[in-house]
Order: sequence, then C-alpha cells, then structure tokens
Amino acid sequence: MRYVLSCLSLLMLIVVGTVHAEEATPKFESIFDGTLNGWEAADMSFWSIEDEAITAKITENKPTSRNHYLVWQGGKLGDFELKMKHRIMSKDNVNGGFQFRSEMFDGEIPDDCRGYQVDNNLGTDWLVRLYDEFGRHTLAWRGQKTVFNEKGERKESVIDEAKGKLHFDLQQWHEYHLICVGNHLTLKVDGKLVAEVIDNDPEQQDFSGILALQLHSGPPMVVQFKDIMLKKL
Repeated sequence: MRYVLSCLSLLMLIVVGTVHAEEATPKFESIFDGTLNGWEAADMSFWSIEDEAITAKITENKPTSRNHYLVWQGGKLGDFELKMKHRIMSKDNVNGGFQFRSEMFDGEIPDDCRGYQVDNNLGTDWLVRLYDEFGRHTLAWRGQKTVFNEKGERKESVIDEAKGKLHFDLQQWHEYHLICVGNHLTLKVDGKLVAEVIDNDPEQQDFSGILALQLHSGPPMVVQFKDIMLKKL
C-alpha cells in the first residue's frame, strides 16, 4: 500500500510539474484587438482602423512633413518575438516600417523616435533592412548579416537565400517575424531569413525599449499593420 501511495504521489508531482512548465512556456499573444485600444500617438488624426488593420495615411488633402509614431502602451520590450502582417502602398517610392527597443524624444521636432527599426522602401533593390533611427543608420541590408564588435566596427557576411530576386512585394500583405534575444536581432519575412545583426557595441546597443508603428513623411501613401502577435521571452 505504501508503495502504491508513493507512486501516486510521484505521479501527481509529475503532472503538477508538467502543468507549471506549460504555464511558464512563453506563448504568442495578440496585442491588437481590432481597435486602437492600447495604442497612442501624439497626433491620432493620422491613425484609424481599415481592412481590420491599423492604418495610417498621407493624402493630398492631409500631407505631413514629419514622421508619426503609434506607440504600443504595453510597456518596454526586452527579449521577445514579434509577428505581424504589414504592407505599404503608394505610387511613389515611399518609406515605412516600425520601431523596436526604441524611445520617444524631443529633438528638432517633438515626439520623435529613435532606436532600432525594421525599415522598408518601395522601389529600391534593398527593399527591407534592419536600421538604427538617429544612430548608425543601416545595420544590415536585405541579404546581410552584420556583427558589430566592442569598438563599433562592423563585419558583414552574406545571407545567400535572402539575396537576388525578391520573393515578396511590399504592397502586399506579408508576415514579418522579428526575434530579439540579447544583442542578437533576426528578421524574417514569410518565414525566410532576410537580415541579421549581432550588436556588441556598448555605446550603441539597446536591450529594451518601446514598440512603435511608423508613418514616414513623404508623398501620399497608406501603411497598414494587422495580426500583431507578441511573445515575451
């Protein structure tokens, strides 16, 4: 009988331990509920919900000479995975993207943003890159892995599968998958690796900061974001 009770106790410990382990395993959670709840911008007039997506527009009747940012109000992000669908539409070669591990600040204009960025541009060969807004600028072009050493010197290598013919069109919906663990930044589009950065530069690296969607200044355009899923690591 004592043996049976010991076995049952051991079994219960295994079951409880398994449940706790499953609860502790990070999971993707939606941070976009179909409304702008939980997101704020200095000027909300540029932001709306269309096509079941967060949408920002520049039009002939509503131009802008500055960048606008819609900031997620869920706090700063450190190590995380982020998945979202994104597109940028215009007849011109416009720019757009989103900030991560960044900060808002008042520079030449108020409510500006600086830090790491996923940056897109229509009509360019590079198409998508990892960028440092108000910092080092391009960190890694599409098809590139960049390692920064402790002195800020960069060493680049080629990501063969991401070079050459484009496998996606920025004006169509595509899934962006950003993985940030420590100083290692990885960007995938539609499951394919497109750019990677290992940032060992203590003067420039950022380990925590806000998430902000960008509407870049320029000619008329529409930028949209949906299915925004976050996993904190």
